[in-house]
Amino acid sequence: MADNPIIAEAVKAALTGVEIPGGGSLSGYGGLSEIIVTTGAVAFAISVAPGMEAAFGPARSAAQQAAERVAEGRKVMVSLTSDKATAAQGHAHRPGPPAKEAVPGVRNIIAVGSGKGGVGKSTVAVNLALAFAAEGLRTGILDADLYGPSIPRLLGLEGRPAVREDGIFSPHQAFGLNIMSIGSMLTPNQAVVWRGPMATSALRQLLRESDWGELDVLVVDLPPGTGDIQISLVQQVPIAGAVIVSTPQDLALIDAKKAIDMLRRTGVPLLGLIENMSFFIAPDTGRRYDIFGHGGAKSAAQSMGLPFLGEMPLVMAIRETSDSGNPVVASAPQSPEAQAFQAIARKILDASPSFRA
Repeated sequence: MADNPIIAEAVKAALTGVEIPGGGSLSGYGGLSEIIVTTGAVAFAISVAPGMEAAFGPARSAAQQAAERVAEGRKVMVSLTSDKATAAQGHAHRPGPPAKEAVPGVRNIIAVGSGKGGVGKSTVAVNLALAFAAEGLRTGILDADLYGPSIPRLLGLEGRPAVREDGIFSPHQAFGLNIMSIGSMLTPNQAVVWRGPMATSALRQLLRESDWGELDVLVVDLPPGTGDIQISLVQQVPIAGAVIVSTPQDLALIDAKKAIDMLRRTGVPLLGLIENMSFFIAPDTGRRYDIFGHGGAKSAAQSMGLPFLGEMPLVMAIRETSDSGNPVVASAPQSPEAQAFQAIARKILDASPSFRA
């Protein structure tokens, strides 16, 4: 998949000059993945046999440099992967995962996740980030939902992020937030067709090769579920806490509980559960409708020993401001729905005083 096959072909040709261990060029190597080109990035993976990662390190660096010469200003993202499962066979004593490393300049990372899609997780993540900023915290947001990035739309971002001469991203800035998303590097309607290793490598580069400045809080909008990206994040960096978003619906709560279980197994502190689309108040009659049921998330939080952070109503203003790229906490901070987001943010901060320190 490439929105510019000419660039993809130029990169493949450039890799002819990259020598791999044992002889031969990288362009003809069977472990070279498809070369993916977007408006803002060039990405490919080099798959190697277990134990050969160090030997292929110079080839990866050379491939990066070769691709950058023909990428016409695009960010080059090269991942080096191996089959760890195969490596484990016959080895009784395996080394543990590498130690987690904090992101320079970022004091706390808060992940916002959900068990399934369609529960409004990204909208909650954006408005929580804005609510943290309104509380005086230097705040950023990373769109880790690589396969369905929506942060650029929610925050009205246009164009791709700038890349400095040293290859480091300069994040977008909007509403006082520092923002990174793969969505800013895609053409409209372009799908991200990446296998797990390439996606996790892209996450690492978005996280570590961005100039975040000095942040008190980086909000990470996770993809739905419990897949490679979530696992990669919790293995790479220390997470100060996670928030889970669910609707009151039983089906959503079933999946939310799985996300909670994964985070507990990986040692991530759970800050609490938010019930989104909790109820609807008809604007003409004032009558309340519990469209997806009501109170399910609160009951689930109690049963699992988690804080219940609050209910967010199903309100047209939230949808309208999200679609227009002008989130409700920024555009109507005194509205009841914005106040509800701000109350949740304060509850999180009050329970974790170190976030403000």
